[in-house]
Amino acid sequence: MKIAIYGNMYQEDYLNRLSDFLDVLSHSDITVEMESTFYNYLSTLLQKTPHVDGIIAGDDVKADMAISIGGDGTFLRTARWVGMKQIPILGINTGHLGYLADVTVDEMITAVDDLTKGLYKIENRSLIEVTSVRKEAIMDWSYALNEVAILKQDTSSMISVATRINDVDLATYMGDGLIISTPTGSTGYNLSVGGPILEPTAPNWVISPIAAHSLNMRPLVVRDSSELSVTTSSRATNYRVSLDGRSVTLPVGTTIKLRKAPFEVKVVQRMKHSFTDTLRDKLLWGVNSNR
Repeated sequence: MKIAIYGNMYQEDYLNRLSDFLDVLSHSDITVEMESTFYNYLSTLLQKTPHVDGIIAGDDVKADMAISIGGDGTFLRTARWVGMKQIPILGINTGHLGYLADVTVDEMITAVDDLTKGLYKIENRSLIEVTSVRKEAIMDWSYALNEVAILKQDTSSMISVATRINDVDLATYMGDGLIISTPTGSTGYNLSVGGPILEPTAPNWVISPIAAHSLNMRPLVVRDSSELSVTTSSRATNYRVSLDGRSVTLPVGTTIKLRKAPFEVKVVQRMKHSFTDTLRDKLLWGVNSNR
């Protein structure tokens, strides 16, 4: 098995454990390559140079599996690093909540044993592709694994987001913006504005208004085979479109289109892992409070 490792630059609290993890990988029947920036970072802080079989410059990733070391933001960047290559990604959480990167630091060594024995499963997660009305990409990587957010600029003026679904008028959302979330992203920005949680592999999106100026504007679940068309108007001259936190500014009146991407992100899960485990562990569902 060949593994490619990508990580963030905030690992000071876990250096010894990461060193042990890399040692275990090097003594397993696994070929390890590491993204160059992360390799240089660890080389500077560790007492010994990380043992790897190769260093990856840029996004020239060729592996059977990728490992993301960090939080969910790092996992999203790993997904972009892997791109359309359909390489499964295992997330090791050295961040905060870790919905995507759900293997804890304490479980890293056990995870290596599971990988070598094939004791894992793969979930396919859908993405949203965003283009201009002329089918042109709006940024270098115009895909979102979590959500697409249409947001007002830093101004007090609200925005109106006229939304069509499959060329049929849906609604005009007036407020601070609109979120179109994948099932993967339903526990993120969507949840914070009152949107529902979706099972991660459900074939749906959630459309959730942000600070709607009308109480009858509620989150809506639609099929992910739908094509959405969004046109924004405002007293301001520009608005922002954010894809998993990466933003671009567009002129008011610009129409963008959203559809399901032609590829998926493959998420490696432990055999005993389930979506309900995530809800209990991260959102404390089912935990009795003492009064």
